[in-house]
Amino acid sequence: MRPPARSSSTSKSQLSMGASIDLKGKVAFIAGVADSTGYGWAIAKALADAGATIIVGTWPPVLKIFEMGMRRGSFDDDSVLSDGSKMTIDKIYPLDAVFDDPDDVPEDVKSNKRYAGLDGFTISEVAKQVEADYGKIDILVHALANGPEVVKPLLETSRKGYLAASSASAYSMVSLVQKFGPIMNEGGSVLSLTYIASEAVIPGYGGGMSSAKAQLESDTRVLAFEAGRKWGIRVNTISAGPLKSRAASAIGKGTEKTFIEYVIDYSKANAPLSQDLYSDDVGNSGMFLSSPLARTVTGITMYVDNGLHAMGMAVDSKALEGRE
Repeated sequence: MRPPARSSSTSKSQLSMGASIDLKGKVAFIAGVADSTGYGWAIAKALADAGATIIVGTWPPVLKIFEMGMRRGSFDDDSVLSDGSKMTIDKIYPLDAVFDDPDDVPEDVKSNKRYAGLDGFTISEVAKQVEADYGKIDILVHALANGPEVVKPLLETSRKGYLAASSASAYSMVSLVQKFGPIMNEGGSVLSLTYIASEAVIPGYGGGMSSAKAQLESDTRVLAFEAGRKWGIRVNTISAGPLKSRAASAIGKGTEKTFIEYVIDYSKANAPLSQDLYSDDVGNSGMFLSSPLARTVTGITMYVDNGLHAMGMAVDSKALEGRE
């Protein structure tokens, strides 16, 4: 048996599909980009590498930090494309995807200093702004999730926490398609990110987040039918393997390692491909699903996880010690 690969937080691979896919003239809106460590950034970068115009939606409480980082060049090293140029984000919109319309925003949010000076951050308002700025778009990426009680087991999760996870992580996708579908060109692509916890038990990934991911995958199939018939667009989701992103690193901490570090080590020890998973691997898969090469692909959950989803037994289990 091959020994598991050493844990790594590296987020780059050497493979780029940009040279074989041409997305020049296409506009891609990525909801949920706030730094360069996550899969949303990787998908944006891959799309930019293929020539797409990149616009993003960022959660208001971290918007100023993200914009400051962009101005200071904090993400320059992670912006380099295959030709040596750097990805340009054409416009950054404040976006809070738990609010569909202005009337949904409560007073305590409106008066919150982290939202000070910001208007038009609900999904419907952002869609209208994007339409005013760019007319039609071609690619919509849902790269956001939040579970306020994610560190709690499901048995200890409150109704409020459970519904909050569903609202931010699953219904936000439905709302994005509702509001952006009418301004998408026929043949356009909608893409989201899910996780294997939707169909298998991942202890430590709680607070209703596993349920929210299951909802997201089910909604992907229904939206593929409804949005496909109504606007001629495709809807898919990527079940990505574990990545040590900023958001994932915030989930729980054990005695020695964070939750995500344990999950990465488990994946390398048990997946069919015992190798590092890079954010660019998911970025390239996202670019394929968003491109004309996938024009007949819709309603699927694509696993980009070194094959871990296929395993029914942990090969590093103590129960298997002594077995050749």
